[in-house]
Amino acid sequence: MICIIDYGVGNLFSLKSSLAHLGLEAKVSADAADIRAADRLILPGVGAFGDAMAKLEATGLVPVIREEAAKKPLLGICLGMQLLFEKSCEYGEHDGLGFVPGQVCPLAPDLGDKSLKVPQIGWNAVHILRDDPLFKYVRDGEYFYYVHSYYGKNCAANTLAVSDYSLPVTGVVKAGKVYGTQFHPEKSGDAGLRLLKAFAEL
Repeated sequence: MICIIDYGVGNLFSLKSSLAHLGLEAKVSADAADIRAADRLILPGVGAFGDAMAKLEATGLVPVIREEAAKKPLLGICLGMQLLFEKSCEYGEHDGLGFVPGQVCPLAPDLGDKSLKVPQIGWNAVHILRDDPLFKYVRDGEYFYYVHSYYGKNCAANTLAVSDYSLPVTGVVKAGKVYGTQFHPEKSGDAGLRLLKAFAEL
């Protein structure tokens, strides 16, 4: 069973629907017992980093997530991926879960092409830098759907894939059994479903 961690921020319905489409058992829950019982965990998220981290801490689940992520695969999606980092600079400085060394920083100041819009919204090709079982069914250069104004930085050692947006935007990170995708697999059509299928087989 895959537990989608519910802490009040995240598009949980489309994610659960994608997993159901793949024939995977998934449960949306904020219950520590469900998180412990699950084979895999997904940490979704939309909105601002500080608010999301505060909501996650308010659930009391942070120690449980840290403990369980050492034993089983965890996938952070979009803001959920950003929460995996040590810190974020979004509206002040905020501590994250600390799985992935690095920071979450604003995209706009780092863009080489200032005509590009922020947030980056839309499809972008994902370039695989390091082979990994997560990419079992995904080819280099396939397109995934992004919506974000901040991105993971100073995390090269943990970066598995990037997308070009006048700079290499961190697309996929990994630290131990913990993975993160800046893009939304559940909104990325067939390629996204194939990535979720690979995650379910890790």
